[in-house]
Formats: sequence, C-alpha cells, structure tokens
Amino acid sequence: MQRSKIVLAEDNSTLSLLLKYRLEKEGYEVLVAVDGKEAVELVESHKPDMVLADIMMPFYSGLEVVSYIRNKLKKDTPIIIFSSAGQEEMVLKAFNLGANDFMTKPFSPNELVIRLKRFFS
Repeated sequence: MQRSKIVLAEDNSTLSLLLKYRLEKEGYEVLVAVDGKEAVELVESHKPDMVLADIMMPFYSGLEVVSYIRNKLKKDTPIIIFSSAGQEEMVLKAFNLGANDFMTKPFSPNELVIRLKRFFS
C-alpha cells in the first residue's frame, strides 16, 4: 500500500519536527517546507495527498498557499490550516479560499492525526 504524502508548511522548526515525527510514526510520508514559497514548490513537484500549512509564514502566508493550490493549480487536495488563537478573520478567509479544516495553535499532534484519518478514510 502506498503511503499518503503530506506537505507540512511550518516555519517553527521545533513544531515541524515534532509533527513530522508523529505523522511518520502513523505511516505518512512527510515533506517539510519552512515557508510558503517552499510549500508551493513541494505541492507542485510532489502532488501530495494532503497539505498542512501555518497561516503566518515567511514569503507566502498559509492563505496564499491555499489560494495558489485552489486557483493556480486547480487542485482539490485537502488543506488543513494552523493559526494562533484570536485570528478569526484569518480563519474565515482560509475557509473562503478553500481550506478544508482549521486548527488553533497550540494543538495536540494526536488530534491532528485523528483529523487526518478522517480525510484519508
């Protein structure tokens, strides 16, 4: 069985390492992008099954990543957006641009795994 491929765009290296470790333990293949520009490049070259993106990142924000995947690449790849608390406006914008789910930071890696399984079941 082929492993599901996930692009994880997160500029906090501690969090991205933690999530990468946790997701790989669940059997996912994880490609880490340190900013939005790298995320877009990884999505174009690897065609992942899922994209996880932080809203606040260098170069392109998570919102720009969502917009790019939906409008430029015309892909319906599931996208989960992360954001620090209190950014309701950003969350609504993310959903309007086509994000599938949203998680407030800090969040539990276990909760993320459960949400991923919902998309992959």
